[in-house]
Amino acid sequence: MFIFVIILAALTQGLVALFVLQKNYKSLANILFFILSVFLVIWAIINFIITNNPFSSEQLALYRLLMASVVAQNTFFFLFAHTYPDQKISVKSKYIKLYIVLSLIAIIAALSPLVFVKVAYGSAGARPVAGPGMLVFILQAGISVISGLHSIYKRYSKASGIAKQQFRLIFIGSVILWGIVPITNFVVPLATKTLFFSRISPIYTLAFYSIIAYAIIAQKLFDIRAAVARSVGYLMIVASITVVYGIGLFGVIDILFRGANDEFLRQVLSVILITPVALVFQRTKRFFDRITSRLFYRDAYDTQAVLDQIGSIAASEIELYKMLKDTRAALDAALKSVFVEFVLFKEDKPYFETHTHKIIPQNILALGSHIKDQQQDLLITDELAPQNPLREQLASAGVALSLKLKTREQVVGYVIFGPKRSGDIYSSQDRQMLLIVANELAVAVQNALRFEEIQNFNLTLQAKVDEATRKLRRANEKLKAMDEAKDDFISMASHQLRTPLTSVKGYISMIKEGDAGKVTPMQSQMLNQAFFSSQRMVYLIADLLNVSRLRTGKFVIDTTTVNLAQMVSEETEQLKEIAKVHAQKLVYEVPKNFPDLILDDVKTRQVIMNFLDNALHYTPEDGTITVHLVNNPNTVEFRVEDNGIGVPTSERPHLFTKFYRAANARKARPDGTGLGLFMAKKVIIAQGGSLIFESKEGKGSTFGFIFSKAKHVVPTDAKPVR
Repeated sequence: MFIFVIILAALTQGLVALFVLQKNYKSLANILFFILSVFLVIWAIINFIITNNPFSSEQLALYRLLMASVVAQNTFFFLFAHTYPDQKISVKSKYIKLYIVLSLIAIIAALSPLVFVKVAYGSAGARPVAGPGMLVFILQAGISVISGLHSIYKRYSKASGIAKQQFRLIFIGSVILWGIVPITNFVVPLATKTLFFSRISPIYTLAFYSIIAYAIIAQKLFDIRAAVARSVGYLMIVASITVVYGIGLFGVIDILFRGANDEFLRQVLSVILITPVALVFQRTKRFFDRITSRLFYRDAYDTQAVLDQIGSIAASEIELYKMLKDTRAALDAALKSVFVEFVLFKEDKPYFETHTHKIIPQNILALGSHIKDQQQDLLITDELAPQNPLREQLASAGVALSLKLKTREQVVGYVIFGPKRSGDIYSSQDRQMLLIVANELAVAVQNALRFEEIQNFNLTLQAKVDEATRKLRRANEKLKAMDEAKDDFISMASHQLRTPLTSVKGYISMIKEGDAGKVTPMQSQMLNQAFFSSQRMVYLIADLLNVSRLRTGKFVIDTTTVNLAQMVSEETEQLKEIAKVHAQKLVYEVPKNFPDLILDDVKTRQVIMNFLDNALHYTPEDGTITVHLVNNPNTVEFRVEDNGIGVPTSERPHLFTKFYRAANARKARPDGTGLGLFMAKKVIIAQGGSLIFESKEGKGSTFGFIFSKAKHVVPTDAKPVR
């Protein structure tokens, strides 16, 4: 019976230890648990040998080895209790240094005559005699067991969810093994001089490992479900094949064909019957996979499918809120967390972009200002040290796991998860999946945040543009009102000035003709200057009136038959005296046989006078103004050429606009209005002609116009146009 228990305990210990080590051979807690299991097996074997060979001459050596294995057990239990599940233990700590020294002394003492001096043989067999070193052994054992159990219980009391259940099972199993075994194996034998209770010690180790095995299966301890599930699945397959074929079919064949002559037939039938094994193996495997999945993977999911889904969301969705909402749904479907929240940073301040609650609880809101203290990429709340202030903040907010979203440039935020709805802990599969998701999700969030910034900038810019447009529109309306008021003033002033100027011009003309008496040559010259100036004022007023008429839509072309050659000659003659005063040369050759044209006499005369007047004012003394009137085959062309100041290249596009004057023109003639060329363009184009303009700054300018003969020449048989 005891042999069966020992074998069962050893197999259980070995399988559990191997599963734990195979799951994560880099984890300190897993390694310590494996070594602890090895020494427990060694202790069980030595204890079995001692109790079943009580009169052996090797009893003293075996007792010393037994005590050394117990010291090793205690040591690795102490270390395991202080490191599970992922905590680090500092060998630099004075407390740990002293404990390691004490353990080394205890092992040396156990192997020496200090703990057991000798063995005394009696009717029940050999009984060890304790020495002074037993005090060191008891001290080391007491510190190991008490400190280890206290560490497990302390974390059990602070844990929550499935982690609390794990610590509870580990604590119960540890109490059974390290609480009862010292009493049954040391206290009772020394007091009663009987080894009965020592013989049943494997029951306690079997109980301990049975509890650990239950914790592995039911409470996901060490998260070795995958290894256990595969092993259990294959054991079920092997067992089913063994039962069906080994006992069932092959047993039936052996019973039916027992004779020596039937050996060949038995072999043939066995080969034939073994063939379906290959055909049904995959179906059998899938059947047992479903059973083990229900047992070990109640919350299973396909990691790659989750990664593909989140990758698709990150690649296809640029709008931040929608992307986070879809990602949260995918994570929730896989992990089945109580909540999944995104804490992002804007100008180094945390905020919640999307959340599962209609109103975020205050303790979760308060978490935003503390979560920046997280150093790890993935943090499990229950694994933080009790004195860590972040643990308290996370626990009070109900956060079980926090995932950092970090790019190469910055930390863009965190994803915080509540406990799983099933009560399970977050497995290594969950952690690995989340760490992969974090990199892709961090880049996607950063891109979405930048896109959001661009959108916000566009909205802000559009708002500013709209506001500027409204201000510009209001300013433009004011300018229009001012322009209308100015035009009204010009119209009124022009009408008021035209009558007295006509009177002045008339009286000057009468004096020149001698109606007021004889006029001397000097008086005649002065009267000519006054008449020309009044004529210019008449033209200026006419321009102002035409501008007003353009605004009101009353500007009309009044055509009549015009002798353009004579018109140009008359206007040129009026300005020759002015040219002589400025030592300028005004040249005009009247063309012969020039056709009559249908034009607006008054307005065309104003254009000619404007071109001539500008040439005189913007040509320096000793300059030359040449007037050309050309009768081309299809057109008639009028040009005024000068060698004056010219027009700067940059100002030419604006030259024919209302009230515009080039900078050099303003210096040469400050009293100009900027209306002459504007009205000239309007008059010529309104009559169906086109303007001529050529200029080179500092070299002179050419202004003129062209009319088509087909439209403007009076036919020879036509009557004069009135």
